This record gives sequence, C-alpha cells and structure tokens, in this order.
Amino acid sequence: MSSQSQPFARTDRTTLSLWWWTTDRFLLAAIALLICVGVALSFGASPAAAVRTHMSDPFHYAVRQAMFGLGGAALLLGMSILSPRGVRRASFIVYVIAIAIMVALPLMAHSIKGAHRWLQIGGFSLQPSEFMKPALIVLAAWMFAEAQKGEGVPGVSIAFGLYGLAVALLLLQPDFGQTVLITLAFGVTFFMAGVPLRWIMAMSGVAAMGFITISLSFAHVHDRIQRFLSTDKGETHQIGIATAAISTGGLFGRGPGEGRLKLKVPDVHTDFAYAGAAEEYGLVLSLALIGLFAFIVIRGLQRAMRLTDPFEQVAAAGLFVLVGQQVCINVAVNLNIIPTKGMTLPFISYGGSSMLAMGLTLGLALALTRRRPGAYTQADRVARAGAALP
Repeated sequence: MSSQSQPFARTDRTTLSLWWWTTDRFLLAAIALLICVGVALSFGASPAAAVRTHMSDPFHYAVRQAMFGLGGAALLLGMSILSPRGVRRASFIVYVIAIAIMVALPLMAHSIKGAHRWLQIGGFSLQPSEFMKPALIVLAAWMFAEAQKGEGVPGVSIAFGLYGLAVALLLLQPDFGQTVLITLAFGVTFFMAGVPLRWIMAMSGVAAMGFITISLSFAHVHDRIQRFLSTDKGETHQIGIATAAISTGGLFGRGPGEGRLKLKVPDVHTDFAYAGAAEEYGLVLSLALIGLFAFIVIRGLQRAMRLTDPFEQVAAAGLFVLVGQQVCINVAVNLNIIPTKGMTLPFISYGGSSMLAMGLTLGLALALTRRRPGAYTQADRVARAGAALP
C-alpha cells in the first residue's frame, strides 16, 4: 500500500503516528464495528423503552447510546496510547476512585430494585464496579509479576487483598453477578501467572464454598436459582419469553423493528439485547456477533501470549478473558443456560457505564499489546520482519 493512502508515514515519529503503526488495527476495526452495531440495534429497541419510561422522544435511548459510544471510543483510544507504566498508573487511579465511590454508595447511591450499585450524576447513572474490574485485573497481574521477581514484594498477598476488598464491597451492594465475573477473571489471571496447581485447586474450593454460602444467604440469589431450576417458568417469565423470541427469529429474523420481545420484557435494551437482536435479525446476526467477539478475544490472547514481559502478558490476557467471560455470561443467560445475572453484552447493551468501562478495558489491553522494541518474542519479530520483505 502506498504511503499516500496511509494516514501516517512510517517516518513520522509523533505520538499518533507511533500509535497507529504499533496498535493492532484489526482489533480496532472489530471493536469499532461492535460499537456501530450496538448503536444501530438501539434504534430498534429505543421506542418501546421510551414508551415504558414515559419519554417523549422515541429515540431517547438510541441517541444516548450513540453518545456513550463516542465516549467509549474516545476512552479506548486515549488508553491505548499509554505505555505499560502508564497502564499501571491509570489502573491504580481508577481502582482507588472506584473503590472509594463503592464505599460511599450506601450513603449516596441511587437505589434500583433494592440494590445500591449506581451513583446518580445529573441524568447519568454511574456504576463504579464496571470500572473497578479491569483495574483490578491489571493490578493483580502487576502484583503477581512483582512476586515472581523474588525481591521480597508480597505481591500475591496484595493481589488477594485488592480482590477481597472488591468482593466485599460488591456483596454489600449486593451484586452477585459482578462478584462471579471478577472471581472468574481473577482466578484466570492467577492461573496464567504460573502459580502452583495446588493453589488453583484451593482457590477453586474456596470459590465453590463461597458460591454455596452466598446462594443460601442472599434471598434474591436463591430465588433466581430456584426460578432457573423450575420446569414451569410460565409465559410471563422474561427468560422464557427471551428464548422464545430467539427461536421465532429463525434464520434471518422478523425484520428491523418488528420484534415483539421489547414489548414484553422491560430489559430488552440492556440485559436481553442479544435476544432482541436475534429476534429481529435472526441466527445470522447472532452468529456474526458471537464471531466478532470471538475474533477480538482470540486475537487478543494470541498477541498477549507472545509478549515477553510477564506483567504485560498476564494483564493483557486477563483483560481479554474478562471481556470474553462477560460475553459468555450474557449470551448464556439469554439462552437460558444459567440463571440471570444482570450482565450487559459489551458494546451492544444500552448503558453508559458499560460502554465506557468496555472502552477502558480494551483500551488498556490494546496499550499492552502494542508493538514496542523487545515487547514480543524473537520468533515473532523474525516472522514479522520476513513478512515485511518484498
């Protein structure tokens, strides 16, 4: 490709030019496509949601989703320019601020359905736990890497302390879905850091006992599990309605705006966005969405595993795993495979906190996987150099 067709010349040493030539542009394109798809789908779900919430503008939620998309894209691009040191610093700042807000939530939070998870700022509801998740993964990877150096830093203890504090605050809200998600992501990060297998088994046992304890202690969690296990969910159960909508969508769907799910399920533009899209656009779009998410996660993990620095490798892989886990949980709920978790589908579900937090998550991941001198293995550098030869 000629230099005239490129936005930056290879000889240009400015920050933007270096970012352009060192960032995975295939991942950037896939993420941009997801954001655009999410905004497009919101125009179909917005009118029904506007009527239900008594909004005069039928496209109120679609316009806001477009604004959130722009904000998420800006945050992603801003984070992806950072150096690995900048990623650590940004994650530390985000974690401290998010934890501070979560501590204050019982006193200043906006309560929805009895849960104190959101901070109301004007017309925007901020969910700090969404931003805490990627910051925790980066900090945990940093501490695990420091512990491996053998210089006396109690990295493992600090990492578990950060995780324990986050879980305690999540359970106080209460938010069982986010607790499960960060526990899985933290466990994967712990495993990728190369810890002994017996530690992994011990952590798995503790997590299993914790799950059982929480299921018995929290009434709403126990109720969700009981409804999920029930063979008679009834026609009014939103999971049953969502799975029926996916089935009626067929191969190519009912058509844009023709779905019936959004008229029956109030959360179709948030938790059940996947089911709404499947009903209107069919199996083709459903598989395309899953394929796009799979491409981002798999390509991201491939790049992360070739990194030479232990921190960068584990942190980047943990962030991509975090995204993949959230996608799997949301889709599994929509398909009635697991109980409802209140988990959004990244970039597709409506919500400012979710959109901005995903921009932060993948922005940090892109920053860690950029091509820097010595960042990748020798074999990878030789292969890339050979591919660049005429």
